Amino acid sequence: MELSRLSTDALASFAAFADHLNFTRAAEDLHISQPALHVKIRKLAETLGRPLYTRHGRRIALTPAGEAVARLARDLDARVAAFLADLDGTAPARLPVLAAGEGAYLYLLGDAVRHGVRLVNGDRARTLTAVRTGRADLGVAVLDVLPADLATVPLAAYPQALAVPDDHPLAARRSLTLADLAGASLVVPPPAGPHRVALERALRAADVPWTAAVEAEGWPLLLHFVSLRAGLAVVNGCVVPPPGVVLREITDLPAVPYYAVHLPGRGTDPLVAGLLTRIRTALTTGSPPCTSRSPSTSTPPPTPSGTC
Repeated sequence: MELSRLSTDALASFAAFADHLNFTRAAEDLHISQPALHVKIRKLAETLGRPLYTRHGRRIALTPAGEAVARLARDLDARVAAFLADLDGTAPARLPVLAAGEGAYLYLLGDAVRHGVRLVNGDRARTLTAVRTGRADLGVAVLDVLPADLATVPLAAYPQALAVPDDHPLAARRSLTLADLAGASLVVPPPAGPHRVALERALRAADVPWTAAVEAEGWPLLLHFVSLRAGLAVVNGCVVPPPGVVLREITDLPAVPYYAVHLPGRGTDPLVAGLLTRIRTALTTGSPPCTSRSPSTSTPPPTPSGTC
């Protein structure tokens, strides 16, 4: 391994690539050509003697080595910024960075993100990657399996519910079971999404026939299609339905647990601790659009695992 060739420029370029997991957008941020960025990252991988990312079709994911390199790059950048601030006699100032998905921002976090926080938006995989690479100080995501390499803090759990037009026969019920969905046309996420996978598994296990009416991404769009009467949708019980749509809890589906995640050893870091305090305050004071509540059925907590 030729460590003498490990340049700060290459590390900074890789950190930009890790932000986007897209060569075109990263090259635009760096104001260099896409081929030049390819060369920088290829040479960095050759210097370190291991691959830094994998490609599955159009999807790019960092390897554990790639996550470590991105984390190193950000740590070096923070140290340089602190050094320069010290030379100038000023205090280094950095806003905390929070990563979360659309649902968490819309329905869970409330005023916790209103002021003084930089925000990163991405699905669960991107949220975890942002924390692992040091791009985000804290991440918030639904976790059914706890990642073994990150510290996790439980925040709230919500029942899963069926979104139905308020004049639908099922709207007259206080709660439902999966059997009540037999023959339903459902508005569902695309097949590869974790919610779609878990829902299909549960319906299959309960021997409940159903059809896909529409495929859509994100709670707001699913709920919009329900309001258009395109079909019914199984959603997180924390979402806020639009006018004319109501939620009915599905008692034999597991609760949806939200967790905060951060790098091990950063629990006492003021940036992480401050963000956690703000989020917990938002949850306990009712500033998010909905309030955590116990589901009708007990749900086993997620178990630690090396995969997520």
